[in-house]
Amino acid sequence: MIPSLQKTYDTSAIQASRNRVMRNTYWLLALSMVPTVLGAFVGIQFHMPAFTGAMGMLLFFAIAFGFIFAIEKTKNSAAGIPVLLGFTFFMGLMLTPLLRHTLGFSNGGTLLMGAFGGTAAVFAVMATIATVSKRDFSGMGSWLFAGTIVVLLAMVANMFLQIPALHLALLVMIVGIFSAWLLFDVQRIVRGGETNYISATLSIYLNIYNIFTALLQLLGIGFGNRD
Repeated sequence: MIPSLQKTYDTSAIQASRNRVMRNTYWLLALSMVPTVLGAFVGIQFHMPAFTGAMGMLLFFAIAFGFIFAIEKTKNSAAGIPVLLGFTFFMGLMLTPLLRHTLGFSNGGTLLMGAFGGTAAVFAVMATIATVSKRDFSGMGSWLFAGTIVVLLAMVANMFLQIPALHLALLVMIVGIFSAWLLFDVQRIVRGGETNYISATLSIYLNIYNIFTALLQLLGIGFGNRD
């Protein structure tokens, strides 16, 4: 084959593979929202107990990281998708306390729709920038990882300190950091840095989940109406 034609063929094949990963990621991401909503519904209907306090947080992290470990182990097999969907069901259950709190406001439904719309807008903007921008955002990874660790440690500390201003600041930081993670993760798929759509879905799902919960809490703090 003529070298120029071979190069064109190789480039087309690589682009087709990247497009396939992106397409499958978005399909699986949409599917993952179904067990999330189902988990939230089950949690509210059956009054699932919340994981509270330090031990509750440790238990949550143990289960969540157990699921994440299992997803990474099964991502190249037929079991990968069911394990991922099981994880998203669990994460839906974990929304129960926040949703109960929000629905306790007279305008709780409006707050939920606002958080959903805000999350969708953030996702659309970050995904568009990641797809069309020629700028390389891969250098953000180490900074985002460090920022995430700082936020996690501050969240644990505030469980004991109970400082409202720190809680508010952390929520704003979560929205900012995980919006940047969205930009980083989507561009990794677009540029071929992530080739497994199950891993890609997991990363984007966690970003969206954290943005949604932080926005919902911010809206509740700023606009929640108990009347």
